[in-house]
Amino acid sequence: MKLVVAILQDKDAQHAISELNRRGFRATKLASTGGFLREGNTTILIGVDEKEVEHVLSVLRRTSSLRKETLTPQTPAHSGEPYVPFPVEVTVGGATVFVLDVDRYEKF
Repeated sequence: MKLVVAILQDKDAQHAISELNRRGFRATKLASTGGFLREGNTTILIGVDEKEVEHVLSVLRRTSSLRKETLTPQTPAHSGEPYVPFPVEVTVGGATVFVLDVDRYEKF
């Protein structure tokens, strides 16, 4: 058994979860926050058999597209953090995915 941990931008998360569910995969959604842009992310946890990992990754690749956006970073939370006071073009979207071994799984 494997645990797929996927961190996606909020804009992509609902589509990814819908597609995963449509294909029979159950997912748990957690709210999270990114570091650099401090924008909302979603962390999705998906438990699957090892043979299904590539199928899950395929769904995540299709539903988490990279794109360019112009953003104005928020002011830093701490005075020591760097601050760029003007809009910058950044690549957003995509997903960061971890695939972990599961030693034990129980469902109550």
